[in-house]
Amino acid sequence: MIQILVLAKAPVPGRVKTRLCPPCTPREAATIAAAALADTLDAAREVAAVRHTLVLDGEHPVPPGWSGVPQRGAGLGERLANAFEDAAVPGVPSLLIGMDTPQVTPALLAAAADTLCRENAVLGLAADGGWWALGLADPDAARVLPDVPMSTAVTGERTLAALHGRGLRPVLLPLLRDVDTAADAIAVAGDCPDGNRFPAAVDRVLATVGRPERGAGGMTAVGARSEGRVA
Repeated sequence: MIQILVLAKAPVPGRVKTRLCPPCTPREAATIAAAALADTLDAAREVAAVRHTLVLDGEHPVPPGWSGVPQRGAGLGERLANAFEDAAVPGVPSLLIGMDTPQVTPALLAAAADTLCRENAVLGLAADGGWWALGLADPDAARVLPDVPMSTAVTGERTLAALHGRGLRPVLLPLLRDVDTAADAIAVAGDCPDGNRFPAAVDRVLATVGRPERGAGGMTAVGARSEGRVA
């Protein structure tokens, strides 16, 4: 059995998903972020765990049945390392995910949890060079993260190398695309399960940029326009 950590930023306009602006307004970006967070929490909630913990930057309600831990640290690497330390359950591996991959499913997270129970680490790389999930049997191993450059095209590669330096050989999880830009949001919405909040929010907010349509290759933008801003 594992613990699931969701690292999140409160969906406050002007403080979250700022790379969606433009074409979004800060309030629209926060709407998309709130939907991503809600879908991520729903998926994580379905996975059996010793504890589900929301590691939060800002003020946001902690869902019933969840524990809440505030983020602390000067940079993302420190906040990640401290999340593993502050939420640690002795003898229980922790699987940490962010709120930027709302296409995650309970089945995907359960498979990652099962792997983590057999191994000492798992790592889910992101298409932009970062990573979307990190599972560690020993929370102290996260101490390598403050020395890893975050939010770069080599973050995943450097994280893997840093873990190798501690003698860990993380099992790689499926590659996912995370949501940074409007193009990311449209693409990821096409990979979300039916009934998720995120595709509906993206469709509503970015309707004048491109209406999501599902297809074999994911999402395409129909009627896209390159100029102006969306309503």
